Amino acid sequence: MTSIVVTAAVVERDGRVLVTRRLKGSHLEGYWEFPGGKCEAGETLHACLVRELREELGVDAIIGAEVLTTSHSYRDKTIQLHFYYATLSGEPAPQLGQDMRWVTRDELTRLQLPPADDELVALLTR
Repeated sequence: MTSIVVTAAVVERDGRVLVTRRLKGSHLEGYWEFPGGKCEAGETLHACLVRELREELGVDAIIGAEVLTTSHSYRDKTIQLHFYYATLSGEPAPQLGQDMRWVTRDELTRLQLPPADDELVALLTR
């Protein structure tokens, strides 16, 4: 089974958390997620997240403390997921045609997020 290392950002502003929607044709298309993505070979977790936020949302970011590391096995792959607090410089704007929303922590429980995000959502909505 393939194992993939992924980073994702927890970005909060004015009591809301930034989420984006997975594109049509992607794994778990239509699900909402925390912005981020797969690490490339030899890439550090911080460098991966900075690159992904630039590619997906057109912003630079300061990566803060790690919130949670978790793993989840899907049918065809295992994801090792590293969530970090991040501060964005500038206003995020979807670069890939994806939907983007700022939601309250409570709203996270009502969105369809990947199963790999369940532990983070539980942590943020305690």
